[in-house]
Amino acid sequence: MSDVLTQIDGAAARLRLNRPKALHALNTGMCRAMLDALDAWEHNDAIHIVLLDHAEGRGFCAGGDIRMIAESGASDGTEAADFFRTEYRLNHRLFTYSKPIVAFADGIVMGGGVGISQPARFRVATENTKFAMPETGIGLFPDVGGGWYLSRLPGRMGEYLALTGHRLDGAECLALGLATHYLPAEALASAKAQITTAPDKALAILDDLSIEPPIAKILAHYADIDRLFAGDTVEDIVAALEAEDSEWAAATLATLRTKSPQACKVSLRIVHEGRNMPDFAAEMAQEYAVATRVCRLPDFAEGVRAVIVDKDNAPHWSPSTPEAVDSAAIDAIFAPMPAESAWKP
Repeated sequence: MSDVLTQIDGAAARLRLNRPKALHALNTGMCRAMLDALDAWEHNDAIHIVLLDHAEGRGFCAGGDIRMIAESGASDGTEAADFFRTEYRLNHRLFTYSKPIVAFADGIVMGGGVGISQPARFRVATENTKFAMPETGIGLFPDVGGGWYLSRLPGRMGEYLALTGHRLDGAECLALGLATHYLPAEALASAKAQITTAPDKALAILDDLSIEPPIAKILAHYADIDRLFAGDTVEDIVAALEAEDSEWAAATLATLRTKSPQACKVSLRIVHEGRNMPDFAAEMAQEYAVATRVCRLPDFAEGVRAVIVDKDNAPHWSPSTPEAVDSAAIDAIFAPMPAESAWKP
């Protein structure tokens, strides 16, 4: 059975992730298959819309093939670079696609799952949605366009989500604009069936099936996040949280202390610089340069060991504090790549 299922259903094309044992995490082959399908459908006048979801089991998409990236990063990094290049081309293709895409983000939406759902014109969340960019916990950063999407959230929400990896539910995704609609999971089959028969009425169909979401809990801390995550550096943010006398600040600080200091510095810079990117292609070119370097650093290997291989959740980061991270090393991670090896759409 293929890891990606494609079908044409009337005037709708269906793109379904089908790797249930890995929570539909993306590998290079899946990204290539999706690119091929999108290329074929774009020039088919009979297709008016693309529906993106997951097939069997829990979903939507738990990220990328982290174990492969770690193994490649520990050697010459070629396979990891090939994955990032292909995945980012898929992200960019979805972002610039000429036909509307509906992403049904029902379930876990992390890392690579964010990268394929956020470019969609219509992004459906449900009561099952768990959205996060948890990369700082394994020594990485929110890539797949994370610097673009997070930097465009209100206030300092992007900095908060990038550094802490905080999980949002479906109602919170809707409140922050990460989702365009909130539907009960039991209504998804009807939504897909109706859109398939009347693709040009997709917006009206989703509006009609939408329900009032629960209260978005994150909004209770919006002012705190805006104030405490406004610092220019990770050290500034840590100091602001340390000076704050509240349970929420203490819990947030405790979370932040579990993350890779180096990855936090990279992530904060990705969000800050993402605000001023001229277009999405420029964002992806920068993220490719950063990703191909970060995946070969000791913190990534250590993060994967602690979280995915040994599962002891006790990584030993090096450097172990934000203060000890060399700013020149961060500058080197962000240096533009030579033209012949740089990412292109």
